[in-house]
Amino acid sequence: VVNAYYNALENSIEFPAGILQGSFFSRDKPNYLNFGGIGFVIGHEITHGFDDRGRQFDKDGNNKNWWDSKTDSNFKERANCIIEQYGNYTVPENSLQINGVNTQGENIADNGGIKEAFRAYQEWVKDNGAEKPLPGLNYTPQQLFWISAANVWCGKYRPEVLKLRVQVGSHSPAQFRVVGPVSNLPEFAQTFNCKVNSPMNPKHKCSVW
Repeated sequence: VVNAYYNALENSIEFPAGILQGSFFSRDKPNYLNFGGIGFVIGHEITHGFDDRGRQFDKDGNNKNWWDSKTDSNFKERANCIIEQYGNYTVPENSLQINGVNTQGENIADNGGIKEAFRAYQEWVKDNGAEKPLPGLNYTPQQLFWISAANVWCGKYRPEVLKLRVQVGSHSPAQFRVVGPVSNLPEFAQTFNCKVNSPMNPKHKCSVW
């Protein structure tokens, strides 16, 4: 397994060279696929610096409360929205409910990461112009960005692994790492014309960063 991670003690994100390939990144692919792939992962790791654990370390890697009381209160209120959202998800394969508290750090990072990646791609388009869609597929570049981002978490679990992940894991099961973040983003709903108050475009959305 090749995995990127956030290092709180060094205030850095670490990306092994092995992750810069496959579905994550290729210099020969359109940038909407790269931003949706490796861009999402980069945003995810950056956001870990400001999740429920990363926020406890300052820029020098010291375990320190460096937020004022108002910032702390606002963060907890926004984080609680994420906790409640994911805590209401039930895994169809085993009818277990996700633990929104245990998974909040990864869920916050997923939500921030995909938002950062999409907005970064929009800025890239402003500077470089729109890209062509993939031939043979009836999707726009913006839609292909979201599809690429969803593909980051594509996988399959054995039943016992899925059960353990839900019960004690810090990551939500893969499908909720896709559905959760995109349902919080108006940009996704606009791209796919999701009806207001549909499952993928709820009126009440969560946003931490």
